[in-house]
Amino acid sequence: MDKRLLSKGLIFGVLGVASLASQSALADQAGGGGCGWGNMVFEGQRGLVPHLLATTTNGTSGNATFGLTSGTNGCDSSVTLGYGGRSWLAMNGMLDSIAEDMAVGQGEALDAYATLLGIEAQDRAHFAKVTHQNFGSIFQHSDTTSEQVLAATLEVMSRDAQLARYVKQPA
Repeated sequence: MDKRLLSKGLIFGVLGVASLASQSALADQAGGGGCGWGNMVFEGQRGLVPHLLATTTNGTSGNATFGLTSGTNGCDSSVTLGYGGRSWLAMNGMLDSIAEDMAVGQGEALDAYATLLGIEAQDRAHFAKVTHQNFGSIFQHSDTTSEQVLAATLEVMSRDAQLARYVKQPA
């Protein structure tokens, strides 16, 4: 096999793995923008390659994890995490299915939604009942966004004695 072809394959393989790892790292900016040696080494640069290399550096050496636990390497665990992409509900086409299932009070999409929210199996039937009863406040408009659905679902859950324990309180 040609050495150049092997080298190109190896580079693309590493970049592919790094891009998968970087998707969550770049979206959430865990530890704050600038956390880890990779961000220090590639500081001020922009573009796909520096981001992939910074993410790979942080991930392979574990320095961002160490920085978060020790408060070093430019990491700050007190920053609020954010996500700049599209909602996973909208991207996966689940929102319409969740609305349909919630309207009738049962279904696979609603059960999957409950699972994603961390609701234990023994509480999922109650979740389905409560969200069905509050369908109008969760899906207020025909163009309700997935972010609005999630916020409204968490609000409904926070008012229910059995489901409130699943609502994560901000630190």
